[in-house]
Amino acid sequence: MRDDPTVVSLVVRAGEGDEGAWDELVERYAPLIWSICRRYRLQPGDTDDVGQGVWLRLIEHLPGLREPAALPGWIATTAQRECLRLLRVSSRVDPVDPVDSRDVGEHAVDHAVAEEEVLRHERRRIVRAAFGQLSQRCQLLLAMITQDPPAPYDEISRKLHMPMGSIGPNRARCLDRLRRAPALATLVDEH
Repeated sequence: MRDDPTVVSLVVRAGEGDEGAWDELVERYAPLIWSICRRYRLQPGDTDDVGQGVWLRLIEHLPGLREPAALPGWIATTAQRECLRLLRVSSRVDPVDPVDSRDVGEHAVDHAVAEEEVLRHERRRIVRAAFGQLSQRCQLLLAMITQDPPAPYDEISRKLHMPMGSIGPNRARCLDRLRRAPALATLVDEH
């Protein structure tokens, strides 16, 4: 994932002024910024401010970005720094890093945490892409089974017009298709 040619292409194209590439970068990495803001327990308005700060800094630094493939890490690190800056400016009392319970105001950005956040985000994106490659019926079945709490089998049977006895075997086939989805090939190859 670190040398993802798609990321490299998007960064290069966005650096050349391609608005579509820029929009794709924002769509791809906005959830990463939001997840980092959630770790710092920011309010929605503060999260928007952090996001704007990250994207503004990226606009400033995009032409000089030496390693386009490192963009996800750059975004994660910048988002953490923006969160810390916002917490300092807003004079919140005792900001806490939920990852290791150290006082985040007194420590530098934890690059290992940023890297893990990027990897977690990329894994989720890949699984969502693989899920999107499934048939509509499989998507509905797996969504109903994995919702919290899971839908009862009689409800699944009724909504999907599927005998209750075939829900389990259908679920197994859908999960098998998910495991074999082309989008998951990169994730499986890494492990």
